[in-house]
Amino acid sequence: MSTLALLVALLLVVVVVLLAAGAAYVVYRHPSWSQPLGAAFGAAFGAVAVMATLVGAILAR
Repeated sequence: MSTLALLVALLLVVVVVLLAAGAAYVVYRHPSWSQPLGAAFGAAFGAVAVMATLVGAILAR
């Protein structure tokens, strides 16, 4: 794997961690938002999982 690919992967991990921390803070401050945020992040992480699977399959070729 090239250095650029590793840097992009690290950047994506940092962004995901920041989004998760932001969502945790919002839910902590506004507990009534937990269900809508949970549904939104569940759909988003599902899409990310599908994309990661496709990228992994392409890189494995």
